[in-house]
Amino acid sequence: MDRPAWAPEGVDMQQPSPARMYDALLGGSHNFAVDRMAAEMGVQLVPDLPRLALSNRAFLRRAVRFMLDAGIRQFLDIGSGIPTAGNVHEIVHELDPQARVLYVDIDPVAVVHSRTILAGSERAGAIEADLRKSDDLLAAVRATGLIDFDEPVGLLLIAVLHLVADEDDPAGKVAALRDAVVPGSFIAISHLTSELRPEDAGKLGEHSANETKIGIQFRTKDAIAAMFEGWDMVDPGVVELPSWRPESERDQHEQPGRSLGLGGVARKA
Repeated sequence: MDRPAWAPEGVDMQQPSPARMYDALLGGSHNFAVDRMAAEMGVQLVPDLPRLALSNRAFLRRAVRFMLDAGIRQFLDIGSGIPTAGNVHEIVHELDPQARVLYVDIDPVAVVHSRTILAGSERAGAIEADLRKSDDLLAAVRATGLIDFDEPVGLLLIAVLHLVADEDDPAGKVAALRDAVVPGSFIAISHLTSELRPEDAGKLGEHSANETKIGIQFRTKDAIAAMFEGWDMVDPGVVELPSWRPESERDQHEQPGRSLGLGGVARKA
């Protein structure tokens, strides 16, 4: 298989990646055949899976705008994935070109794309780091000089914590980030859930474990809400993705009571 010019050497083109599968579900072009095949298998199991991807993307947009309205001017997007239209820096810089955005991902393809798009920008950057290694990640963030931890930060953990296994303590990783930021900071989390459609969640969970070897964790609402411990929840709390402060009918990508994703935003007091 020919390696695309945008794919770094050393990237396994035979192993699907969550970031590239998400890109495929959103209709992007920066993915491999194995990613498209894995995404299509997921769609065969759960036909409305692309709507979930759109719903998640719309939640990200609304959460960022909410934080901007609250005065946040620096954003740390962990598990940022492949850059697509409407990415965080575009949303942020439309309001304030001086605001800062740092993307973090474990997938080198996602990082390479981000750096290509952001080339020449002094207000946005991208690094490769692992959320499961909180101390190393925070050290790498500080080394960029883009994020000032003495000022409030907008933390974005969008569709990434369900990639962290229970034994790696996802709630503990969120707590480490909470301890690193000052009061007035915000966090947004979206997470796949087994709450509303346990059978479909089971199908996709089995597919992720057996076919893609990724191991996605579909968690209950209580388990996801527990990740916000130590934060003050913003209304309406942890809810279905389309139900978090929708701005118009265009945000209703999934039927009420049918979302496979939950999300919420909270503030550090």
